[in-house]
Amino acid sequence: MKFGENKLCTSVRLALSLGVLAASTYGTAAFAQDAQTSTTAPETKSKTLETVTVTGSLIRRVDVETASPVVTIDRAQIQATGKQTLGDLVQQLPAMTGGNVNPQTNNGGGSGSSSINLRGLGSKRTLILVDGQRLLSKDPNAIPVDAIERIEVLPTGASATYGSDAIGGVVNFILRKGYQGATFSANVGQSDRNDGDQSGYTFTFGQTSDKGSIMAGLNYNKQDGVVSANRAFSKNALSLSGTQVNVGGSSNTPYGHIQLPAALKSLFPGGCGGVSSGYVTLNPGANSNVVSPANYHCYNSGPTTDKYNYAAVNLIMTPQERTGGFINGDYHLGDHVTAYLDAIYAKTSANFQLAPAVYGTGTGAVVAGPDPVTGLGANAFNPFGAVFQTPVAKTDRKFGSRLVTAGFRQAFTGREDAQINTGFKGDFTVLEKNWNWDVGFNYGHQSETITTTGLVDQTKLYTGPSTLNPDGSATCPAGVDPVACQFNPFDIHSAGSVAALRGASTAAPSNIYTLQKTWHAGLNGELFTLPAGAVQLAAGFEYRKDYEHAVPSPQLVIDPTTGSCVLGSQCLSAVQGGYNTKDLYAETFIPVLAGLPGVQSLNLTVGDRYSRIQGFGSTNNFKFAIEYKPFDDLLLRGTMEDVFRAPSLTELYASGSDAPLIHTDPCTGYTGAPAGSPLALACVNVPTNGTFTNDNITGRTQAGTIVQGSRVAGVPIKPEHGTSYDFGLVYSPSYVPGLSTTVDVWRVNLQDTITTVGLQSLLNVCAAGATQYCRFIVRDATGQISPATIEPVANLGSISTSGIDWSANYKLPQFSFGQFNVGLNATYLKYYNQDTAPGVAAADVYKNAGHFLPYGSAASAACPDNAGVCLFPRWRAQGYASWQQGGWSAQWRMRYIGTFQNGAPTGSPQDSFPDGNSGTILHYGSTVYNDVSVGYNIAPINTRVDFGVNNLFDKQPPMLYANNTLNANTDPSDFDLMGRYFWARVTVKF
Repeated sequence: MKFGENKLCTSVRLALSLGVLAASTYGTAAFAQDAQTSTTAPETKSKTLETVTVTGSLIRRVDVETASPVVTIDRAQIQATGKQTLGDLVQQLPAMTGGNVNPQTNNGGGSGSSSINLRGLGSKRTLILVDGQRLLSKDPNAIPVDAIERIEVLPTGASATYGSDAIGGVVNFILRKGYQGATFSANVGQSDRNDGDQSGYTFTFGQTSDKGSIMAGLNYNKQDGVVSANRAFSKNALSLSGTQVNVGGSSNTPYGHIQLPAALKSLFPGGCGGVSSGYVTLNPGANSNVVSPANYHCYNSGPTTDKYNYAAVNLIMTPQERTGGFINGDYHLGDHVTAYLDAIYAKTSANFQLAPAVYGTGTGAVVAGPDPVTGLGANAFNPFGAVFQTPVAKTDRKFGSRLVTAGFRQAFTGREDAQINTGFKGDFTVLEKNWNWDVGFNYGHQSETITTTGLVDQTKLYTGPSTLNPDGSATCPAGVDPVACQFNPFDIHSAGSVAALRGASTAAPSNIYTLQKTWHAGLNGELFTLPAGAVQLAAGFEYRKDYEHAVPSPQLVIDPTTGSCVLGSQCLSAVQGGYNTKDLYAETFIPVLAGLPGVQSLNLTVGDRYSRIQGFGSTNNFKFAIEYKPFDDLLLRGTMEDVFRAPSLTELYASGSDAPLIHTDPCTGYTGAPAGSPLALACVNVPTNGTFTNDNITGRTQAGTIVQGSRVAGVPIKPEHGTSYDFGLVYSPSYVPGLSTTVDVWRVNLQDTITTVGLQSLLNVCAAGATQYCRFIVRDATGQISPATIEPVANLGSISTSGIDWSANYKLPQFSFGQFNVGLNATYLKYYNQDTAPGVAAADVYKNAGHFLPYGSAASAACPDNAGVCLFPRWRAQGYASWQQGGWSAQWRMRYIGTFQNGAPTGSPQDSFPDGNSGTILHYGSTVYNDVSVGYNIAPINTRVDFGVNNLFDKQPPMLYANNTLNANTDPSDFDLMGRYFWARVTVKF
């Protein structure tokens, strides 16, 4: 065990000392597990517990096990993990697959948030609720851990029950209520490698009386960042080429990646062909103003690569700091009317860190070359005799550089999330039938400021015509800033370039504001009684308004004609818009039979939700659920529900730069095609002599594109729709008390999926015959992909997925040496198929189950969540064993990620070129993580101490290689990057 300078031990001792002090101040009452406490009379309390609303249904029921296959994570389980944020906990559920964003995601994340992706259908298709009401941010990390009593996860569609977005399922965070007392908690953590320090504090108090209750809490937690250089698997960008593993990364290097004009190729061996691909790079310390082998050498992208190793400066854990609080309570205005309030607030600070910015023709830079007639007008530092720009003419050349002297690229996110749900609820009686009602207002607000640093204002870097002086300086036309005039685009290390870059560096703040307002009214109760029981009804109305406004920094506003902006990368555009949704819903519970031989009970639930969405028409979604108990030990259940999702505001209005990686281009080796044919439309400007290769593919470089929302791109869009099925059983044998097992077979079919048509998909579907997308492909004069290419948001494709969930939980008989509980939850993914363009004969169908979808592959481009990569192992599972005896408790938890492969036979849509070659298949074994924790109640001082180790055996993530991933040579969505991690917590009640 390595704790560096014993920081963790010191923190634990300090927290324990504070706990003893607090306990001595407030007396010596016995410490007990958290529990909901109420002064309500026992009879009233018992009556309250008779009926509950289980996630997945709107009907109040006595039964906890219903037709809905709900997975529950209780407060004790949450506490045993030592997690400071709920997102880390929920992402580990077996039903989560297909890629997620979390604090380990540096490139593509870094905001401190975590996404939730049930069934691999994407976070936008998973609905997040707090006490049954929508959470605007959809970020579980914004919910204080101490505010939660339990988490209910419904891994099946529920649009008829909850409306839009509930396609993959629902995660409902249930708040604590009726709490009496006060609690202070402090926790610390550190990795086995003496980094990744975390600390946190919570203070919670509550008061309950016969007039109502109130509970509130404050929390603070901090997680330090960890650089990739601190781990062996991530310190280098390791690319796989055949059987050779190369250390390298990006072709945009600090010494340039410069395309040679034809007239100069004779100066270098072989014209810098082969692995050099016709490019040169500057020798360190050489004279960039003279093109010769003494100053430049052929750029090498092979084993002894000139590529820039960006990996070491990236992060495997992004830093985050979070302060928040919550308050909830109710007040009885009378015997039958209660006012209530639930409010959550979180302030988050986080950032990501990337390698220094790229500068070159790909970011819109133009370096003046000599006039072809007069030979004049070149930039003083351009010795190549050619214009450097994104090719307008075939003689134009390209170059790229890495601005290491300008520092790292970073984006600092400051975010505030607030969610308030308030209203009135009560009950009344009609004809001796009891009814409950609820009228309320749910308000969500998110304010986010993103300050980007490490980028340079390209307008302040002069590369136009100038004259080279004998002393190596430049003379520029009148009006040009003298500092900017000395910028040498081919030698960023020169004194003049360093000064110019310092003057051009700037911080760029952008703001995003999001609002959601929901007025809701609901009613539920008993209609009449049948021989088998009471027929119940739940009905209601919701009116929701969504609004978003994004204000990017002027230097980041994208130019749609070039795909770039003043700062060269991470470009954005303004987004402003909104729409409203009106929902009318009803759900009926009908007990059909009961108390008959072979039919202990047979119940039917029918639901319907009518939604009218401004600008998108209306949709009607039905639900049918059946529960059948042939005898007391066995419940057979089934649910069929329509699902739908309206486009988000970002999907409608967003516009910003992207840097996709691609593996194939249908125009490679192009020899022509009939005018107007799909291939001809995909290959505009591509030479027809069969020599064309895509530079982004051969050089393994990212292309430049623009992502545009459907309304910006002019693409008609409509809500996506489909059907969700779940059929299963719950078996709790009476002859084995404490044992319960469930099996559920599920399936989801989704049509007209709303997706960003990524560059790889754009090229493929255009060439396959979906010619309406060909207009978005822009190629320069040489046939290469232009940064003005648009990746539009559209209805494209369908998804069909199915699998089996299985769980077993057993509370063993009480032994003299303690109480044991064991359990296992597992998900088997039978298939996950994506049809990229239904109705187009040549369109690809990706069969993702059992596959890793590498960054830049066609299948990954179609993945529902833009997390860089997507992983769909056949099996995922969690196991646990817990023990409790007196004041002691302990828990062991296991997480299993099954085997998978990267690649497929040549010609298969899953062929992902994992080593740069078609047909290669890389097989990966399973990964198992083990977490342990132990705790003890020190009753005389009202204190509990917990200690745990996550990833006990220091399991390292699989090596997936930089040519297949976006972060750390592996998949941060699924695997642990920190290694063995120690944590401790002390809790004092008073």
